[in-house]
Amino acid sequence: MDLNNILSVVLAGGKSQRFGRDKSQVKLHNKLLIDYMLNVVVSEFNETLIVANEPIKFMKSNKISITKDFKKGLGPLGGILTAMKWIKEKNKKYKWISTFPTDTPFFTRKELMFFYESINIKESKLFFIKNQNTRHNIFGLWSLDLMEKLETDLLKGERKVEVWADSIGVKIVNIDYKKPDPFFNINTEEDLKKAIEILNND
Repeated sequence: MDLNNILSVVLAGGKSQRFGRDKSQVKLHNKLLIDYMLNVVVSEFNETLIVANEPIKFMKSNKISITKDFKKGLGPLGGILTAMKWIKEKNKKYKWISTFPTDTPFFTRKELMFFYESINIKESKLFFIKNQNTRHNIFGLWSLDLMEKLETDLLKGERKVEVWADSIGVKIVNIDYKKPDPFFNINTEEDLKKAIEILNND
């Protein structure tokens, strides 16, 4: 898998309703939550796009751009289409986008590279990570060939990543993790406390 053909996309446009404030801006051991993910992807990709609807702070890098959702209220699928539209508008040469959340501080380069090394791009236009019987729909690799279909279905009212992915056909890559769980995500203040405990015991 040639990473030069991929734009990495960090989806930071969520409402963080269960947390009560923007998760991406929460500090974990004096580091912004979004920066844990950015540290991984910025080192591996030529370019990273953050999709966020409010002004946010994040690590400084000339490899990072930021844009707003082309239309609010469309959920993660809207953010994915926004990234695809950004590639077209900027005349970028990327053939794929790889999507990441902002709330999984233990995800590492190791899982990232295993994902790509397990992919045969001739098998599908869409790939997701799965581990411990849980499919992680935001950790995905999406072909730009899906753009027209995605826009059509979004305009028809489709909002669920899982449902849409199943409707077009998605290939799953299984990852067996070692502790700490690289897919542990922070949805609540309680989750944040657990993450602090994990880091303190590391």
